[in-house]
Amino acid sequence: MFHFESPRQKRVTITVVFILTAVLLGGGFLLGQYQATGAQALYPPYGADVLEPAVELDAEFSLFWEAWQQLRSRHVKAPDFTDQDFVYGGVEGLAGTFNDPYTTFFPPTEAEQFNENVKGNFGGIGAEIGIRNDILTVIAPLEDSPAQAEGLKAGDAILRIDGQPTEGMTITEAVGHIRGEVGTVVVLTLMRDSWLAPQEISVTRGRISIPTLKTELHENGKIIQIRLFAFNENATKEFYKAVSSALSSGVEGVVLDLRNNPGGFLEVAVDLAGWFLERGDVVVSERFRGGDEQEFLARGNAALLDVPVVVLINQGSASASEILAGALRDQRQIPLVGEISFGKGTVQELVPLSDGSSLKVTIAEWVLPGGQVLSSGLEPDHLVSFTDEDLEAERDVQLEKALEVLRTSMSN
Repeated sequence: MFHFESPRQKRVTITVVFILTAVLLGGGFLLGQYQATGAQALYPPYGADVLEPAVELDAEFSLFWEAWQQLRSRHVKAPDFTDQDFVYGGVEGLAGTFNDPYTTFFPPTEAEQFNENVKGNFGGIGAEIGIRNDILTVIAPLEDSPAQAEGLKAGDAILRIDGQPTEGMTITEAVGHIRGEVGTVVVLTLMRDSWLAPQEISVTRGRISIPTLKTELHENGKIIQIRLFAFNENATKEFYKAVSSALSSGVEGVVLDLRNNPGGFLEVAVDLAGWFLERGDVVVSERFRGGDEQEFLARGNAALLDVPVVVLINQGSASASEILAGALRDQRQIPLVGEISFGKGTVQELVPLSDGSSLKVTIAEWVLPGGQVLSSGLEPDHLVSFTDEDLEAERDVQLEKALEVLRTSMSN
């Protein structure tokens, strides 16, 4: 999901990780009077509102107004756009300065849609997308979603949306093209590593409700597989019920399945880590500009501290999933099985602006207890990928490997 909450304030995760929906999902850049360092005061075009007093800028800000006037007077479609559209375009360009797909500007309508999106129930295709290597990519299809039903996989490259190329498209723009009314169809042109050519897949938008977790017993009840789909507000309670029941029934090992889990609340990841780690162990650190760090420590009952555990990850494991998996690896040497995770290693803060628009700003990076910055993704100890034959036979070779590793650990 989108939010990470910490003691500082609400943060937003995600590649930018967006759930594609039908209803989708300070210091602002304010149109006003500016003064370049060592130069005369600079003024906006005639008739624009002056919202702020002059400020000192180490830049020739007159260039902005010069470009404004040239675009306004010369572009063939300029009459179709208001001055406010120009302001929003300028702020969007300002956010794009960092070449950071996670730092994004939302005009008021999109900001409202984004806030609605994080509440949990919505219409859409039920997939999360991000940008990997400058390519629009499926991070994870959600469980029991239209996207999963139509066969979308983590790592699929989205080349076209209803015939429109996605090259150069921002995530916000992509979401705008993919979302729509429940019951309508969107056609995605996808490319997968195992395919020889792109394929078109039609997905009917539906009403999406994100599940929290599912459990399954293996090895005659000795091993529990906990599939955690999202680090949402229900996860802590649901995890407690699942683990308490498992321990009371004599479970001896745990497969923590974080595949296709794109993240969620930081506080939930820290809470769940407390089941596996000693109280006071570092789960993750936030590293801010200037090098300042804030540590987040395990604070649970450590009920699974002496229970053998294996963690399953894949390309759809991002953000909070990577934090929890990385903490268990670094603090307890718990083995990871599957594929390299997505690599979402930064912290975003959602900053509301005065007119109802908002900025999502990268303010820190995540650092695991062993020192790894998460942006590179987690390397599994046992790399296991699916073949076409595995998929056709509905054989979960990653789970099979996890159970094999866990049986060995339990026998030692």
